[in-house]
Amino acid sequence: MKKFDKDRLLLAAAGPALALVSAFLLTMIVLAASGVDPIDPLRIMIDQASYEDVQVLIVNQAGIYFLAALAVAIGFRMNLFNIGVDGQYRLAAMVSAVVGAKVALPGPLHILLIVLVAMVTGAFWSGIAGILKARRGVSEVVSTIMLNAIATSVIAWLLLPKNLGVQPAGSNDLTTGDIPESGWFPALSLPGGDIYGFTFVAFALGIVYWFVLNRTRFGFDLRASGASESAAQASGVEPKKMIMTAMLISGAVAGLTGMPLLLGESHTYNLSFPLGIGFTGITVALLGRNNPVGILFSAFLLAFIDKSSAGLDQNGYAKEIGTIMQGLIVIAVVVSYELVRRYGIRRQQQKVGEELAAGHALKTDNKEVAA
Repeated sequence: MKKFDKDRLLLAAAGPALALVSAFLLTMIVLAASGVDPIDPLRIMIDQASYEDVQVLIVNQAGIYFLAALAVAIGFRMNLFNIGVDGQYRLAAMVSAVVGAKVALPGPLHILLIVLVAMVTGAFWSGIAGILKARRGVSEVVSTIMLNAIATSVIAWLLLPKNLGVQPAGSNDLTTGDIPESGWFPALSLPGGDIYGFTFVAFALGIVYWFVLNRTRFGFDLRASGASESAAQASGVEPKKMIMTAMLISGAVAGLTGMPLLLGESHTYNLSFPLGIGFTGITVALLGRNNPVGILFSAFLLAFIDKSSAGLDQNGYAKEIGTIMQGLIVIAVVVSYELVRRYGIRRQQQKVGEELAAGHALKTDNKEVAA
């Protein structure tokens, strides 16, 4: 049985805790320096979250953030920084929306087709960066950033009425057409609104993510390759194959990010489809330390800030306070994790020194007894 490591557990919890405390303190300092009451906006946000409709919005948003963060975390475990989740998710949502609107199938098959198209599209788009990384050594950070920009342009071109887009009469909006009701994912109806049915699929994928990474040979190979490519190669793992596999899976999960909204509410892809979800997913994955439980809590925290801050402007405060809080969390995560990492290294070195000193003292005592 694995020995319980209290120090390791404390260090793992110290990073997120320090980041959150630092972010909220910095937010209060920024608000106070701007001449704004630093406490009242937080009270209003907590009050907003007590309403049932806002709670439903938080849960739905958390599911979307959770999927985006899982896509990022898969890359992180392979030591890959898939910063292109936003482009992968939007392109996948757009292509799957087109297919969903053009095809007529029985309910379950229709939904399954839309989901599969989204996964394949996301995997294809991330696979481009994977090939460049594995075959040419191109940094996935650079390639995925560029692919985000390309995805934006491709979507804009495909949404033109002369291509795949549809312009409703009397509107300036461009859509992919409405998905028939057979392609809608059933929702959970509550007094405050409908929780997207695909949100529960998102949370279930967190269990799958944990099991695959921690209880399968593939997960071990993935983590080993991320920790040390040379050591993994020496044990028979092909690094290039693992890079491609990790990027494809990351892209496939990224393709699912738009499914809760597409199948649960909008039933079409249009110009108002959310932007920046992939970048928020990076924050959620970092704050959750790539652990599904940590990612879940982080997704709910970011969703709470996002949805509860929407009511600040009705009380005389700028709703951008929520954006400031999210930005400060990103900064705090990077700084606090580095501080905790350095402390952990120093603590480990100290413990090794103490053990060596204890061993030396024991040898000296044994020699004295023998003499």
